[in-house]
Amino acid sequence: MTPWLTLVGIAEDGFLSDAARAALEAAEVVYGGARHFEIVENLGGKQKTWPSPFSAVYEELDALRGRPVAVLATGDPQWYGIGATLARHFDAGEMRVLPAPSAFQLAAARLRWPLQDVETISLHGRPVETLRGFLAPGVRIIALTSNGDTVREVADILTADGYGGSRLVALEHMGGDRERIVEATARAWRETIADFNTLAIDCLADPGLAVRPRVPGLPDEAFRHDGKMTKREVRAVTLARLQPVPGALLWDIGAGCGSVAIEWMRAARNAHAVAIEPLAERRAMMAENALALGVPGLEIREGAAPDALDSLPAPDAIFIGGGLTAEGVFEAAWAALKPGGRLVANAVTLESEARLLALHRRHGGALTRIAISRASPVGGLTGWRPMMPVTQWAITKEHAA
Repeated sequence: MTPWLTLVGIAEDGFLSDAARAALEAAEVVYGGARHFEIVENLGGKQKTWPSPFSAVYEELDALRGRPVAVLATGDPQWYGIGATLARHFDAGEMRVLPAPSAFQLAAARLRWPLQDVETISLHGRPVETLRGFLAPGVRIIALTSNGDTVREVADILTADGYGGSRLVALEHMGGDRERIVEATARAWRETIADFNTLAIDCLADPGLAVRPRVPGLPDEAFRHDGKMTKREVRAVTLARLQPVPGALLWDIGAGCGSVAIEWMRAARNAHAVAIEPLAERRAMMAENALALGVPGLEIREGAAPDALDSLPAPDAIFIGGGLTAEGVFEAAWAALKPGGRLVANAVTLESEARLLALHRRHGGALTRIAISRASPVGGLTGWRPMMPVTQWAITKEHAA
């Protein structure tokens, strides 16, 4: 199919390549935001601002299918831009993309940061707490922002989380007449920043800060919980069996404080999780933990399996940490799991263990006994204090022959 939808990236200076100019001249309609139309003028009345709600644009574009249409976008439309959104609704053969330098590239060039060594994230229209999933000593981050307030919010999070000495650089209107660069530490940040900005962060941890890596096995005290949780060592083994990969979806059944689902999302970029928990108090703890640990996108569902599993998208992995003995839980989960998906179930009671033994006999998989002891004081000496042993069953769903 001949491309009819052309995405034209523009920078603050308004520079357009010959191909971009030709696409705009040929277009019957040019979509964009008000700021884009201030930069690119003389469109002859063809300009059309995005509808509200934005989702209405898909119907409008469907009506124009096959006719020349252009879309103005900031920088590279495919890098956290409108191009990524439109690509989910239109075939690649219908679209042509003419990018301009992205905000990430412009910021890295001004700071002389090797871009391949930088975490590039978007906080535009997203919870600022997402940043927490990327913080570590020595990490450099370039972030798209929603507005000038985002910079203040980031500075507050960094200071609260033990990164107050981190260097912040706010780059306003890069490439235009109003370009300005403002720099300070997070702890000392007082500046008012223009809404059109990109934020660079050079992470510096406070002395003695306990680092929270993305590798599964965060300390139990990193989570707010009521004591009923998958403990650190067992959680690390559980996540290793679940095998988080970018973009994959986990169902966490009987999620408790959300520790497994949260570590799943932290472990792989764009990993998603649905956490199912019947108790309101634990759902509240889970939501708090998700914000504190940088995964505000965790989807929390009220209810108990199997009923709560209805209408959920098919998962790539399933963890059953609670409710294993309830009738139909395994059967519903197994039926929904994608071919090649992993299911892991943990048991601490004799009844749950008996259920795992029966499932193992019927389906195969790997059965493991996890016994952890932690050193603790015994009078004036030190001894081993055992935790409750956990029986774990892990199985991969085979592809149909």
